[in-house]
Amino acid sequence: MDADELDWNRTLREQWEFHWKHQLRARLDGLTDDEYFWSPVPDAWSVRPRGSSTAPVQVGAGDFTMDYAFPEPVPAAFTTIAWRLGHVIVGVLAARNAAHFGAPAASYETWEYAGGAAAALDQLEAQLDVWLDGVRGLGEAGLRVPLGAKEPFPEAPMADLVLHIHRELIHHLSEVCLLRDLYLHTRPATNGAAR
Repeated sequence: MDADELDWNRTLREQWEFHWKHQLRARLDGLTDDEYFWSPVPDAWSVRPRGSSTAPVQVGAGDFTMDYAFPEPVPAAFTTIAWRLGHVIVGVLAARNAAHFGAPAASYETWEYAGGAAAALDQLEAQLDVWLDGVRGLGEAGLRVPLGAKEPFPEAPMADLVLHIHRELIHHLSEVCLLRDLYLHTRPATNGAAR
């Protein structure tokens, strides 16, 4: 097939959709609140009930806030599944959905973070739907339009942002899966033996 005949919009969406449907989504099924909040190391950043964090900064508008610091520490803080999902939902998806696809304004400071795994996965799926519908609506021509002042590289085409967001999704949600594996293999089995 000639590259000029290729449906680049479909191809970019399929990059993410294939990974989601065949590698990630099933790995998130059954995520428990214990896993969601589990901290494998002391002082890991997480999502916590308002007022219970000791992080330098706590962001969020609802009953739960997300740990943060500015400037970010070096090395970066270790983060829980709750934190990583919050980052993906808000920083990777919701803020971009607002900036590019007419979704409600979203930021780390104004987001109402999920107080449990099921609610976080619902937020994730809702933001993914907005993202994919928005990308689909760009068509071919919209992928070539410069991002403008809404992004750090205003001259870059929208296709660059789509690729970046998909890399971020694959990267961070794979980390969530790894944390689930670590949780499973470091918790006692039901018979009391370590797994």
